[in-house]
Formats: sequence, structure tokens, C-alpha cells
Amino acid sequence: MPSSTEDRIAVSTWSLHRHLGTTYPHDLTTTAIGPVQETYGEGTESLLDLPSALNNHGYARMELVSFHLPSRDPVYLGELRDQLDTCGVALQTLLIDDGDIAHPEHGARDEAWIASWIEIANELGARNARIIAGKQAPSKAALDRSVAALRSLADGNAGGVRLTTENWFNLLPSAEEVTYVLDRLEGKVGLLGDFGNWTGAGKYDELAKVFGRAELCHAKANFIDGDLDATDYGRCVDLAEAAGYSGPYTLIFDSELPVNEWDGLAIERDVILSRLARA
Repeated sequence: MPSSTEDRIAVSTWSLHRHLGTTYPHDLTTTAIGPVQETYGEGTESLLDLPSALNNHGYARMELVSFHLPSRDPVYLGELRDQLDTCGVALQTLLIDDGDIAHPEHGARDEAWIASWIEIANELGARNARIIAGKQAPSKAALDRSVAALRSLADGNAGGVRLTTENWFNLLPSAEEVTYVLDRLEGKVGLLGDFGNWTGAGKYDELAKVFGRAELCHAKANFIDGDLDATDYGRCVDLAEAAGYSGPYTLIFDSELPVNEWDGLAIERDVILSRLARA
């Protein structure tokens, strides 16, 4: 667990789309990296430059979304790992951002694809790898397919990376389904809790039920006309802490312009640190 309040803050490459500019879309039929796309424009910095930029902005933890990785070549992976080490930035999590292991037809294919990314996570020295539990409606059959695939992925993981899943997509719409999956995995796979994936009147109660088991957190904030909804954000941090969460908060920022990405991240960080200081 993080040793200081400041060390409880991480940044996801998801939050720096415009800064990076390019993405490399996935094709689940192959492990090859897809052709580069200027999804968010040309960008201002490469992924290899990002550890230095994070360090300059006071961040020491990074999460990497898989579609931001331009190459799986061992030489490139070594260069990225070296940059992280040199800049003192820990690769907290590789976010494996595709696949549906609960799919009745394509689940086995997607499981194999995800397994190949777990190998990349180990090569990069990532501490964690996040896997999507599934995108199917939460029937018992779909949940059990997810559990079986997650257990298989954990058993086949030859490295030290810790596998986690997230309260995300149709398969895990509430605490009930998250608990069902985690209980049956008996600690083989952890939980990454996300503030923004559940909505509605029951959101806070549902999040409170799972954050006691969370090892990681995606701290996504809502920005309204450029202003952070501090009431919602602060309440999410408070409920996580009250539930016993003691891990890092990964800043998730995806507001539209005119909010600058680095400025938006700083606003989120300040809110979280102020709530932790009050605890």
C-alpha cells in the first residue's frame, strides 16, 4: 500500500488523451498492435516522454491503457520500463481495455488475447493488470463463465503482476454481482473500484458495499461547464475511506475543452488530498 498521502495519487494515460493524441485500436483476433490513429489529434508528447512529464507535475504512479501502447516489441518495452525507472514513476497498472471473457462464443478467444497482455504487463514490470470481467447481461451462466476465465488467467499468470477486475460494463452493474465474482475467486483476482461506472440514486450505497474490498481506485470526477462537481467527488472519496479503502486514487479526467488536462488533474488531486487530510 502507498506509504504517504501524496503517494496515494496516480494518473491514467486515459486522462491524457489530448496530450498523447494517438491511439492504437485493438483487434481481438490478433495480438498485433493496430495501426496508429490520431484519435485526439497529433498530441504533444510520446508515451516514452510521459514518465518525465508526470514526474515534472509531481506524480509518481502511472496507469497505462493498453490502446496507448505503440509497440509490443521487447526493445520498446524495455525502453519504456527504463524511462519509468529513471523518472521514479511506478507503473501501477496496465489496463487491458478490451475483451469479453463472459461471451458464450468469443470468450475463449478473448481470454487468450487478454493472457497475452498479462505477459506484456509482466514484461513492463507493472504491479497490476486490470481485466474486464465481461460485457454480457449478468445471468448466473455469464457470471460463472467470467469467474472460470478469471481463475484460469490467474492460474496461468507466470509473473508477479496482480490481476484485478473492475465494477464495469453490463456484467457487474451492482455490488451483488461484484461480490458474487470476487467471493468465488477467493482472492485470486482483486478489485479496482471506479467512482464513475455506476450512476443513479443508489450509486453511493453500492460503491460503499464494494470499496472495502478494493485494492485500486479510478477516481473519476464530473466536470460541469469546466467546474468539478466537488460534492459528488468528495462524497465518493469519503465513502471509500469509510469502507476501509487504503490504496491509491488514480485520477480519471475526460472533460472537454477548455479545461487543460494537466490543470484538470491538479484540481482532482487537490480535492482528494484535502479530503484525506481531514480524515
